[in-house]
Amino acid sequence: MDESVFFSIRLSLQVAAVATALIVLTGLPVAYMLARKDFRGREVLDVICTIPLVLPPTVTGYYLIILFGRNGFIGKYLYALTGWSIMFTWYAAVLASYVVALPLLIKIARAAMESVDRSLVNASYTLGHSELSTALRVILPLAKRGIVAGTVLSFARAMGEFGATLMLAGNLPGKTDTMPLAIYSLAGSGEWSQAHGMVLLLTLLSGIFLYIANRYSRRII
Repeated sequence: MDESVFFSIRLSLQVAAVATALIVLTGLPVAYMLARKDFRGREVLDVICTIPLVLPPTVTGYYLIILFGRNGFIGKYLYALTGWSIMFTWYAAVLASYVVALPLLIKIARAAMESVDRSLVNASYTLGHSELSTALRVILPLAKRGIVAGTVLSFARAMGEFGATLMLAGNLPGKTDTMPLAIYSLAGSGEWSQAHGMVLLLTLLSGIFLYIANRYSRRII
């Protein structure tokens, strides 16, 4: 494997790590709201957060272009203010991976939080703990296995993202070509030996992440 292949491996890990960090930071509060709060529009919010899981990745990528492209609803203001566009950068790969993988954490973490015994939560309130303290000391610790499983699966999904990344970040060698994009390019150019190596590596990593997630998800609490 040459340097370009190692670049794709490093970029995939980098993109997945940043995307997963953002997923945890934003996904856990959303999962908590969906699991423990009763408010108007809760299921609508759940649909909005989950729909990237069922849409074709290219459709998700198309929506991201509409929103964050240079002439998009958000992207045009960003470009006007800074002269910078997220399109065709590794940040675009992070954004695509984030949007596609976020539903996994939300779904799994929500299920884990909903499974926490409500009597334990009520006991915490009875002892005078605030909602934040109860969430940090009772709900999250008891739901940690589900949260870890969702985080691992989100990382694996982010690392394997292809369609939305191709739409938003492009396939620029040495810049935005993550492992899935590099495999696509190698197969298209007939460089089968390098493609085989990357496919095996990505399959191995995905299998390891799935094994870890399964170990945790068997015992959510």
